[in-house]
Amino acid sequence: MKQIQIANTDIKSSQIILGCMRMNEAGKNPVDVIQTAYDQGINFFDHADIYGGGACETIFAQALKETNISRSDIYLQSKVGIRPGIAFDFSKAHLIQAVEGCLKRLETDYLDTLLLHRPDTLVEPEEVAEAFSELEKTGKVRAFGVSNQNPSQIELLKTAVKQPLNINQLQFGLKHTGMIDAGLNVNMENQAGLVRDGGILDYSRIHEITIQAWSPFQYGFFDGIFLGDTDKFPELNAKLNELAEQYHVTPSGVAVAFINRHPANIQTVIGTMTPSRIIEATEAADILLSREEWYALYQAAGNILP
Repeated sequence: MKQIQIANTDIKSSQIILGCMRMNEAGKNPVDVIQTAYDQGINFFDHADIYGGGACETIFAQALKETNISRSDIYLQSKVGIRPGIAFDFSKAHLIQAVEGCLKRLETDYLDTLLLHRPDTLVEPEEVAEAFSELEKTGKVRAFGVSNQNPSQIELLKTAVKQPLNINQLQFGLKHTGMIDAGLNVNMENQAGLVRDGGILDYSRIHEITIQAWSPFQYGFFDGIFLGDTDKFPELNAKLNELAEQYHVTPSGVAVAFINRHPANIQTVIGTMTPSRIIEATEAADILLSREEWYALYQAAGNILP
């Protein structure tokens, strides 16, 4: 599998990430899930302190001990800042306390990367800066980033935060292409031409921020999966099936290849807890779609080129 160098770090990880939000699902075997992902070339695992109320991190740590994978073989990422009962909290005290909780549940001394989980409109950059500096100085976090933040929000943090913000986790996939639509419809009087994210795609490329694409198979606001939904998305699924047959992979593999093809070197976060689906999503990791194939998929997803 292609490796991604996280800018301004020594982290060279798999282009595909396993998201662990559903690791507490009943009937799943987390040992098989982690081992299958690792055997398929995935060495980067994404968490958040709110996933399963913290249970997902605990389950992951316990399962990891039953695999043949050592902590030094993988990269662990977690996200903090969403506080149940309050909403968002980027205060120094909460960020440090939240990271301590992650480390305890994951049974590790450090996180390879820490992300601020969605924006906090009450953020005080100086408090974030103090938290990051303390976490870095004590060796508890190696690198930092954000999730679901636009360029202005990142620039605001950078007025005080000294560490590079290396990652931004954003929703992106064939049915969530806003960061691409606006760039293709510059100066157009249509919905696609509206810039809703401040030009985050180009900003990330300019400032060497690695984008991590979450929920790559979802459409709408968690309305469902577009894969196999031939009633709502017949043209898209027909094109996915066509390319899957051509490359001898599955449609989910093609959907991942669509993201991987972008020169921004985007990492794709898959959240399945089914080993066979992990294999399906990773089997096309090294396929390089042609421009014709990429744009054909983009248009089959319902996008109109100007």
